[in-house]
Amino acid sequence: MRQHLTLALLAGLACMTTLQGASAEARYYDHNRNQWVSGSDRASVSTQRMTRQTQVARKVDPQFMRQPVRISTKEKPGTIIIDTDRKFLYFVEANGAATRYGVGVGKEGFAWGGTMKVGRKAEWPGWTPPAEMVRRERAKGRILPAYMAGGPENPLGARAMYLYRDGRDSMFRIHGTNQPWTIGLNMSSGCIRMMNQDVTDLYERVTPGTKVVVIGPGAKSRDAVYAETGLMRQASNRPNILSAIFGG
Repeated sequence: MRQHLTLALLAGLACMTTLQGASAEARYYDHNRNQWVSGSDRASVSTQRMTRQTQVARKVDPQFMRQPVRISTKEKPGTIIIDTDRKFLYFVEANGAATRYGVGVGKEGFAWGGTMKVGRKAEWPGWTPPAEMVRRERAKGRILPAYMAGGPENPLGARAMYLYRDGRDSMFRIHGTNQPWTIGLNMSSGCIRMMNQDVTDLYERVTPGTKVVVIGPGAKSRDAVYAETGLMRQASNRPNILSAIFGG
């Protein structure tokens, strides 16, 4: 329990600090071998990611698992919509479709809303707490690391997307987490946290400049931004009987 509380503290504090991107070299963390591997070994990392997804699924409320949905919105495909009350992030797609992800959001006093853009992205970001935070936490008897390198133990998780407003870093991020049990809760210092497999999926679909609409708690503007109109069926792996008989 003490370890979980320590990780939760680090994740909350990390949000309001400067994130440092991983090396430009394409490297991926192999959880089986507990080491970084090159892009040529990415297949083994993907296999491990699927295993970790199965493990995480046992800890997260099913409603917060990734799900294709129908959505009504005036926002263009490629836009991110975050509903902090419902704890959902939507990636808007074409023809009234979207991918819905479960998220963790800011705790009381750290919630917010507004429109921003993704300024930049980072894989396995590191964390350097500012000097004033180190001093403040030391006064409370909490010793923060001078720097925490990117990796599975880093509270910022596998990926980070930095949110900018008017061309400046807002200090808010969409990032992963090593605490999947916090998805669906108000736990952060304002950042939007996702399960590592979900933030990795979103990261691959988002480019710098992507519009991000955050609907703050209690906002009356939700209905003007979007409405979820239903779930979409997951693609089936079952063979099509007619195709098997008649071809096609």
